Amino acid sequence: MAPRTHRRKKVAASDYQAVLEGIAARVREQPNRGKVATYIPALARIPKTKFAMVVKCVDGREAAVGDADELFSMQSLSKVFTLVMALRQAGAGLWHRVGREPSGNRFNSLVQLEYEQGVPRNPFINAGAHVITDCIVSHDAAGKQSILNEVRRLSGNAAIQFDLEVARSEREHGHLNAAIAHFLKAHGKLRSDVDEVLDAYFHQCSIALSCRDLARAGSFLANGGIDVTTKDRITTARRAKRINALMMTCGLYDAVGSFAFRVGIPAKSGVGGGILGIIPGLLTVAVWSPGLDANGNSDAGVRALELFTTKIGRSVF
Repeated sequence: MAPRTHRRKKVAASDYQAVLEGIAARVREQPNRGKVATYIPALARIPKTKFAMVVKCVDGREAAVGDADELFSMQSLSKVFTLVMALRQAGAGLWHRVGREPSGNRFNSLVQLEYEQGVPRNPFINAGAHVITDCIVSHDAAGKQSILNEVRRLSGNAAIQFDLEVARSEREHGHLNAAIAHFLKAHGKLRSDVDEVLDAYFHQCSIALSCRDLARAGSFLANGGIDVTTKDRITTARRAKRINALMMTCGLYDAVGSFAFRVGIPAKSGVGGGILGIIPGLLTVAVWSPGLDANGNSDAGVRALELFTTKIGRSVF
């Protein structure tokens, strides 16, 4: 007789609230939640004890726990939404300007960019994000305002704003980002003025939203490109699949292998402590906890997502 395989029973959507409450209790028991980002002073004051987690199902149902409506800085989470916008504007031609491979290096590294003649490895490292933002500002005179409007539209929250203190802090301490942008410009990879690109980039990173907003904003990526709430088509099913693939392989920088091993879903992180995760065809899950691990990802957030996919018995593998 063949050996019997043991599969974890899948959790019904109605049980997600209980799952999140159990995860929050586990997180509270953990004394070490990483270190809050200090290289952006405006982020350094946020208590690392903060925690939120929100699930948005493709059938519209939600579950939430913790500080789900408290605002935090998007930071690199914004790169998912600017990528959608740039693909809408430039189409497949965008991939002549930025690659689709994992970097294996820090998100703000200049070394790889020099080796590869100014072509960023992927759109989620800072160099690639500058090219994406350049694409937007070169096509759209409204630039940073259009990015903000996109996040408002996708989250369904018209009250979302730039955090101007964070944007100012980003600019005052963004010397490495400026170096990356000038390097790209020197290699002919930026079409707009460097200061214009940096201004839009610093502002997109400063967008303040809640964990609930984030889960809602990313819902189209779990739903074949269609917004779960409004039913609007945000992008094609093919592009949604490819954006998810890029999140899977590049969304957590040089920790993508470990995250795939532990959690097993496409995701994108930001140094504000947020992580957006996607289980295609089922749900989005957003988590926020500002303490970061050595790779710049939310320490408690990664652990919470590992518990989540384990408890519900679902991943992309």
